[in-house]
Amino acid sequence: MNAPATELPEHRPTAVLFDFGGVLTSSVLDALDALGRSLGCDPGLPVRLLSQDPDSRAILAAHEEGRIGEVAFELAFARRLRAHGADVDGAGLVRRIQSKLRPDSDMIELVKQVRAAGVRVGLLSNSLGDDCYVGFDLDSMFDAVTISGTVGVRKPSRRAFDLACVSLGVEPAATVMVDDLEQNIIAAERVGLAGILHHDAADTAQRLWAALGRTPTEARLREV
Repeated sequence: MNAPATELPEHRPTAVLFDFGGVLTSSVLDALDALGRSLGCDPGLPVRLLSQDPDSRAILAAHEEGRIGEVAFELAFARRLRAHGADVDGAGLVRRIQSKLRPDSDMIELVKQVRAAGVRVGLLSNSLGDDCYVGFDLDSMFDAVTISGTVGVRKPSRRAFDLACVSLGVEPAATVMVDDLEQNIIAAERVGLAGILHHDAADTAQRLWAALGRTPTEARLREV
C-alpha cells in the first residue's frame, strides 16, 4: 500500500503526534496474524473480524473508548472468533496479542531526536488492553499523552485529533500525525494535520524531518 500524498502546510509544523502500536512497536497487524496462526485458523481472521465484522468492530470500539475493560473485550471477541470456527478461550487473549509486539528502538529514538530539535511531541493512541503501555515511560517521552481509553474517544474520530492537539498546545495545521493505519492518516488530514503513513523507521524519519524542515543534526546540536 502506497502512502497517500501529503500536502504540507504553508508554514512548517512545530509539533508531531505519534501513534503507539505499530509505530513505536512492531506491527499490530502482524501480531493479530500470529494470533490467528496460534489458534489454528485462517491467520487473517482476527484482523478481518476487527476491520469488517460489525459486531467485532463494536466490541473493539467499546474497549478502545474505555466503555468495557480488557476481560469483557476478550470474552466478547472470543465469541466472535468461535462463531467463525476458531477454537479459543477468551482468557489472556489480549496478552497473547501483546506478547508478539516488540518496541521499535529506532522509532523511540526518532521521538527523542525530534523533541530534542525543539519540536513538541505527543502520543495519540487507541488503547488495547489495560496494561498495553507497560515498559514505556510515556510521560518522560512526550510533552502530552492522549489515550483513547482515558479520553473516551478514539481515532479516526475528529475529536480524538482535536483533543490531542489541545493537550499538546498546538493547532492542527501546525501538527504532523504519524500512524500506521491509512484511515487514521486520512482522518487526520481532514482535520488539518499533515499525515505520514508509517511503514518503517528509516522511511518515516526521512519524511518527517523533511516535513519539519529540520535535521537530526539540529537535535544533536541542542543537546551539546
